[in-house]
Amino acid sequence: MAVKIRLKRMGQKKAPFYRIVVSDSRSPRNGRFIEEIGTYDPTQNPSAFNVNEEAAKKWLSTGAQPTDTVSKIFKHAGIL
Repeated sequence: MAVKIRLKRMGQKKAPFYRIVVSDSRSPRNGRFIEEIGTYDPTQNPSAFNVNEEAAKKWLSTGAQPTDTVSKIFKHAGIL
């Protein structure tokens, strides 16, 4: 099973809000997930994010692959 760390879209139309989740790569974008490890709000200026560092490091050490956007968020948070 390939595990990815990616964004799950929440919020209303034209007002996106994302949750950073760990999920199977075969599941749909807003489908089942294993664990929620943070949030990301691009509508604020500057963009706001909140990440559980312990959970993120645990999943990265077990081999979960972050998407491009999530890896940028992790770099800003100091996890990568």
